[in-house]
Amino acid sequence: MSTITVRYFAAAEEAAGAEQEEWQVSTDATLDWLRQELIARHGSAMERVLRGGSFLIDGKVRRDAGAILGSNVDVLPPFAGG
Repeated sequence: MSTITVRYFAAAEEAAGAEQEEWQVSTDATLDWLRQELIARHGSAMERVLRGGSFLIDGKVRRDAGAILGSNVDVLPPFAGG
């Protein structure tokens, strides 16, 4: 098991009701698993955020379902251009 810090921004923060959370995860945890857990924990509002959003893991943008491989996971909603 390891600890990751999940930080939420904009609509993701609103959906989570928090700025960040500490999660205990197995060493083989994947982004697909995290997506499902975020939806289970935070409901349909988080599901909408994740549908078009992305993850930033230790500074690298990720949209795949693979291994987390980092200790800081930022949940980023879709951003408007401008």
